[in-house]
Amino acid sequence: MARRIVFWSAAELSTAIRTRAVTCVEVMTAYLDHIGEVNARVNAIVSMRPRAELLVEAGEKDRLLRTGTYQGWMHGFPHAVKDLADVAGLPTSFGLLPPTAGPATMDALFVERIRAAGAIFIGKTNTPELGLGSHTYNNVFGTTLNAYDQTKSAGGSSGGAAVAVALRMVPVADGSDFMGSLRNPPGWNNVYGLRPSFGRVPSPDGEQFVSQAGVVGPIARDATDLALLLRTMSGYDDRAPLSLHDDDPGRKPLRGGRIAWFGDLGGYLPMEAEVLRVTRAALDTFTALGMTVTTLDDLPSFGSFTGKDDLWPTWLTLRHWLGGSAIKVAYHDPALHPLLKPEAVFEYDGLAKLTATDVMEASELRSDLYRGFLELFETYDYAVLPTAQVMPFDAALRWPDKIGDTTMSTYHRWMEVTTIGTLINAPVLTLPGGFSTTGLPIGLQVIGRNHDDYALMDLAQAWEKQTAGLRRTLPPLLG
Repeated sequence: MARRIVFWSAAELSTAIRTRAVTCVEVMTAYLDHIGEVNARVNAIVSMRPRAELLVEAGEKDRLLRTGTYQGWMHGFPHAVKDLADVAGLPTSFGLLPPTAGPATMDALFVERIRAAGAIFIGKTNTPELGLGSHTYNNVFGTTLNAYDQTKSAGGSSGGAAVAVALRMVPVADGSDFMGSLRNPPGWNNVYGLRPSFGRVPSPDGEQFVSQAGVVGPIARDATDLALLLRTMSGYDDRAPLSLHDDDPGRKPLRGGRIAWFGDLGGYLPMEAEVLRVTRAALDTFTALGMTVTTLDDLPSFGSFTGKDDLWPTWLTLRHWLGGSAIKVAYHDPALHPLLKPEAVFEYDGLAKLTATDVMEASELRSDLYRGFLELFETYDYAVLPTAQVMPFDAALRWPDKIGDTTMSTYHRWMEVTTIGTLINAPVLTLPGGFSTTGLPIGLQVIGRNHDDYALMDLAQAWEKQTAGLRRTLPPLLG
């Protein structure tokens, strides 16, 4: 029974708890035992709460059920929050602060909602320092390793979350995404992820009125669980003035739909051959769903945005501005500054060189890229690219400094493929794409129209049914 519990989908687990086919104590015991067996091999979950304390809380969830109180679909679920967001009573390290920094006193906005749905917070999922870079390592907790190969990177910055889901250490997980962090880790660990439309999920601490690029979203083993967690996390909140009222326009037919495949943008993006081989083969699934796929070699041009050559300069300016601003406090703190890795210093130093004119010009380019995609979506339903430009790399590396013969100019240039969805603030779905000849996963990122998150959920459901073999290919650690 215990092994079966952790292999149930989140939806199945929810039903079993609600109908009292299994107790919350049994669920917690099964998950904690499984975490004890697996987590040391991958280092995905950190800041774990004491077992006895968690079992007492699970017992209280059972008492509530016996007295007729059912908190929601996550009643009794063990859940670990990405270590960039606050959970009352748990430390938030950001991959930078030592555990002695003390616990948070309040929940982040989306954490409030997960708690209200009945979850029990068991700890945190590991993240790179300040969430920078798509490789999950830091000096506080160490490196998170890939679910399918413990010599390889898990991706980042939601690497701990994706690995915890892939290895059945939690039923579902939350993550966040600025530059692919809800796309690359799910893609490299054979699970589903969604970077929601900006505002769909209120940001952890509310937002400034200046539009940001980071969002919070769900990671899950299957499409049903992904949609369930999205609905829990999403919806308007007065404390987040740019958040959206949740809406679902209903199902969108897939047959007859059109896919714009950007691939490596006609050779502009350096990309490993194995990435292109696996992801191009995965396009056959769209065909099987009754959709047509057309290859495009450049981004849509509009106004000041003339095409793919404008992509990186636009991105780097806005990344310095938004990412560097988030680092400001740590950069100027005498105790924290020496702990910052070079990538963080790079972002802040880039911010220091910017003028207001630089930011406005980049914002105009970004806006014109969005308008170009508005025109593209008059012809195509979705734009599709790989989730990364390389397959999972050696976990001992800081980041890939070359792809083929091309040297990467920054620590994140190898993830340029993810900048498009962020710049246009579109919802982007991560679908499992397949495996390399050595058994490593890679995914597809599917960019939808603005606010069309739930149409992407429908696509995920159809994709899952068509690719059952990918779901059955479990990480070797699961036997």
